Amino acid sequence: MRLELDHVAVGEGPGAPLPELTVVADRGLPGFVAVETVDAPVLASLIAGGRMAPTQGQVTLDGSDDAAAIRASFALVDTPSVAEPFASLTVAQVAREELALAGLRSDRASTALLLDEIGLAEHRRTRLQALPTELRVRLLCELAVLREGVRGLVLTSPERHGGDVAAWLAVVHDLVARGVTVLTITGAAALAAVEALPVPDFADLDDTSDTDTDTETDTPPDDSAVAPTREDR
Repeated sequence: MRLELDHVAVGEGPGAPLPELTVVADRGLPGFVAVETVDAPVLASLIAGGRMAPTQGQVTLDGSDDAAAIRASFALVDTPSVAEPFASLTVAQVAREELALAGLRSDRASTALLLDEIGLAEHRRTRLQALPTELRVRLLCELAVLREGVRGLVLTSPERHGGDVAAWLAVVHDLVARGVTVLTITGAAALAAVEALPVPDFADLDDTSDTDTDTETDTPPDDSAVAPTREDR
């Protein structure tokens, strides 16, 4: 599944809201692109995910410019003001909400099982604002790929939460190794760090790799899913 942004931009000239950029993310090929300023990463993510049309250039998925298909296949992850969970929520609360939205069981037992499977069981009561960046990326990406039809992710500015670039990059590489197409919108400094690090060999990527977890999908969401403002106990 190849996502390509070909000379896309919003506006023109040096003060354009989103300067021209070109990037490719494919199965077995993680994509990275650097955009600066406060709003540009959000614009780039919206365009890459098929949620907004650029004023110039083209976004295609496997050669097609069908925005609806892109929206159906790609989830926006941690995009400020668009897909960014409240910082005060606990890890368990975020997981429950996302499980419910994905149409999966969202009771406490199912949530605990998922968090254990992705290595976050000990952080179930940790507030999102206190979670290390690589674990935040792991949590939000793993939850996003649970949604029906999602086979790709647009990850927005993970570097803004601090931490080691190599740590969150390892999460991206793990997802790519599992067959998920990942485009990361980042800043220039973080991109330089990414480019200085070794790239895994994804040549042996299994064509049958499945991005779904073992969470049950045939049971309606549990009514015990917590509300955004409720404490997890």
